[in-house]
Amino acid sequence: MRIARIALLAVASLFLSACGYNTLQVQDETVKSAWSEVVNQYQRRADLIPNLVATVKGFAAQEQAVLVGVTEARARATQIQVNANDPESLKQFQAAQGEVSSALSRLMVVVEKYPELKSDQNFRDLQAQLEGTENRISVARNRYIESVQAFNGTVRRFPVNLTAMIFGYDVKPNFTVENEAEIARPPTVDFNTPPEPAT
Repeated sequence: MRIARIALLAVASLFLSACGYNTLQVQDETVKSAWSEVVNQYQRRADLIPNLVATVKGFAAQEQAVLVGVTEARARATQIQVNANDPESLKQFQAAQGEVSSALSRLMVVVEKYPELKSDQNFRDLQAQLEGTENRISVARNRYIESVQAFNGTVRRFPVNLTAMIFGYDVKPNFTVENEAEIARPPTVDFNTPPEPAT
C-alpha cells in the first residue's frame, strides 16, 4: 500500500510539473503587463495632444479644421474601452489610435507653414516628447506582440493545451495595424525646409 501511495504521488507531481499551469499563469500576467504598457504609452500621447494643439493654435489659429481633427481623434481614442482579449474591441482600439496618428501627421504638415512656430521652444519640447512617445509606443507594442506570441505558443503546445482547455485559457488576439510601418514611424518635421509661399 505504501508503495502505491509513493507511486501515486510521483505520478501526480510529474503530471503537475508537466501540465504547464504555472507557465500559463506567468505568461498571462506578462501579456497583461505588456498590454498595460501599450495603453500607458497611448495615454501619454493623448495627454500631450492638448498642449500641442494649444501651442499650434497660438501660432496658426486659422488651421481650425486640422486642430479640431486632432482634438476629435484624441477624444474618440480616449473614450474606447478596450478588452485586449476581445479581437473586435482590440480592432476598434487600433483603428482609433490610427486616427490619432493620422491626425497628428496632418498637424505636423500644417506646422511646416509656420517657421515662427517651428522655432518656438515650447513647441519643440512638445514635439520631442511626442516623438519619444511614438518610439515608446512602438517598443511597448512589440513587447506585447512578443508576450502574446509566447503565450499563444504555450496554449497550443501539448500537454499544456489540455490544461489551458480545462482552465479556460485560449489564444489571445495580437495587435495588428494596417500600414503598421507607416504609423510606427514618428511624425517628422524638417526645420530646414523653407515655408511655402503664400497664395
